[in-house]
Amino acid sequence: MFVLGLTGGIGSGKSAVAACFKAYGIKVVDADIAARKVVEPGMPALQAIAEHFGEQVLQADGTMDRAALRNIVFNDDQQRLWLEQLLHPAIGEWLKSELAAATSDYAILESPLLLETEQRKSTQRALVVDVSKELQIERAMARDDNSREQIEAIIAAQLPREERVARADDVIDNSGSLADLQAAVDTLHQQYLKIAATFDQQGTA
Repeated sequence: MFVLGLTGGIGSGKSAVAACFKAYGIKVVDADIAARKVVEPGMPALQAIAEHFGEQVLQADGTMDRAALRNIVFNDDQQRLWLEQLLHPAIGEWLKSELAAATSDYAILESPLLLETEQRKSTQRALVVDVSKELQIERAMARDDNSREQIEAIIAAQLPREERVARADDVIDNSGSLADLQAAVDTLHQQYLKIAATFDQQGTA
């Protein structure tokens, strides 16, 4: 099956783009959901995280305190790398399983780290949702109620905007209206249907 990779920096609106594709009946597999699944109580990854970072990253009910962990890893590159090396393989297996179960005309892997990780190898094409850094900050602050400093730290830890766009096969400029976004998705959806229809058993379009 033809698998499209969907990515974008924080606050870019990739979730809104994913929702547009879902409205067409396309299966969207979300890496953020995978990241939550692999650290649920009882999972090996959560136990390893608690042993490494201490009880400060656990909430009273035994679930992971994402805000506490985020504050640690986004201010310490070594700790972030340790966490990524633990989680990425587990997330990758969950994603592959979900994509393999897709029955739509094509499938989408939605991931903020698509281009930085092995996840890109699970896709045949990459779609980047792009907005200016200032718009990223404004939208992310409004959505998550985080400080400008927190959002800027997250942006700094992600792939630079210019590199992300350069590595994309397709780019959606999401600085306009919702109608503009819908029109852009519609055009790409028609293109992806054609690619998917010619995608053969060897995995080539």
